[in-house]
Amino acid sequence: MSDLQARFDEAVAQSKTLPERPDNLTLLRIYALFKQGTEGDVSGSRPGAMDFVARAKFDAWEMLKGKSKDEVQAAYVELIDSLKG
Repeated sequence: MSDLQARFDEAVAQSKTLPERPDNLTLLRIYALFKQGTEGDVSGSRPGAMDFVARAKFDAWEMLKGKSKDEVQAAYVELIDSLKG
């Protein structure tokens, strides 16, 4: 396991114990970075307009399309570190 992967896994665990709940935009960023860092580019069709949450998640993830696993995992670690305070 690479050092970055280990730091990413630790940040994922820490994201569940943040001192404060992040705002919705930050939560979408966390979600998108996690999905891109673990599954790669978004796949499937965009959810319908009436499924607001799923559509927002899909759009946030799609914005990271083409970014490398290492790039987004590093960004995830930085974001969680900044939220820990």
